[in-house]
Amino acid sequence: MSETLTLHAQPYDPDATGFYFTSLDDYESKAAALRNRYGQPVEEFEIQFIDGPTAAMHLFSAARVSQGDLAAYFDALDGWDDDDMRKATIAFAENITGDTLATITPHLLDIDVYHVDSWRELAEQFVDDGLFGEIPEHLANYIDFDAMARDLQHDYSETRATGEFLIYRAD
Repeated sequence: MSETLTLHAQPYDPDATGFYFTSLDDYESKAAALRNRYGQPVEEFEIQFIDGPTAAMHLFSAARVSQGDLAAYFDALDGWDDDDMRKATIAFAENITGDTLATITPHLLDIDVYHVDSWRELAEQFVDDGLFGEIPEHLANYIDFDAMARDLQHDYSETRATGEFLIYRAD
């Protein structure tokens, strides 16, 4: 991950002050050293996303990252490619999976994602890709892409869970 990630650990203890961190090691060392104003260790934190790559922000939000998920979150950021991040974010945001960050395997999710600007564009793409068979040239002008786009909405869904307009199909 080339862009710097900044998270914040906000203690639930009102007598303690939170801290910013950029890695799991950074979090663990700062959390272990933190004491409240009475000298007692602080153990529970709300984790907040402050700054970082857009994909990391959307995954953080969709997966509802908590203190217990931090290791899995950092593992995901280090090990997943863009497609895995997108699929996992959609799966969490759209309640397609009951998995957690620690148990999800994004490349095994049966989610087809299409990067298009509209339903009509998806219909046109499907025709171009031959999903409706070979269309004779003399009939191509008679295709009702708007009607096809409406029909596609029965089997596909749209989302902005990743900050971009995507159409997907989850089986």
